[in-house]
Amino acid sequence: MHKDVKEILFSEEQLKQRVEQLAAEINRDYAGQELMLISVLRGSFVFMADLVRELTVPCTVDFMAVSSYGSGTSSSGQVQITKDLSEDISGQHVLVVEDILDSGNTLSYLLELLRARKPASLRLCTLLDKPERRIKPVQLDYTGFSIPDAFVVGYGLDYDEHYRNLPYIGILKPSVYGGEE
Repeated sequence: MHKDVKEILFSEEQLKQRVEQLAAEINRDYAGQELMLISVLRGSFVFMADLVRELTVPCTVDFMAVSSYGSGTSSSGQVQITKDLSEDISGQHVLVVEDILDSGNTLSYLLELLRARKPASLRLCTLLDKPERRIKPVQLDYTGFSIPDAFVVGYGLDYDEHYRNLPYIGILKPSVYGGEE
């Protein structure tokens, strides 16, 4: 375990098993259809890579980058698109793949923006759901794990661009980011 991690929430094996289960649900729900997956960068890139390797339905991938955190630990509430899609999604079955649903501000904004582009369907898959922090309601279609209100890192999730490479998801020690122990 990394010295800055207080405890491991989900091991590498638990993550692998849950990704396989999510992929099985998605494969079942999209059988006979082609799916476009949109990874919300940067936090979801590890989850997206593992998920797409488990899918058996025909799929394409694209990427968006949005910012609402800066270098802090909570959302600023202001969402900025820093990288838009490369492909047109109109008429496509779209699955947005996100690392964590927290306040709902970012995903609410993003889903509204994508709906306006007229996809055939639009669903959301998030690895982590932090319901205690929700400010805006967001419809979740696929959820990996529900977690407590703690700052988590690893498996693509970061604090100030660090810890993304940890193979597990752990709670960051509050002393690292100036929080209370």
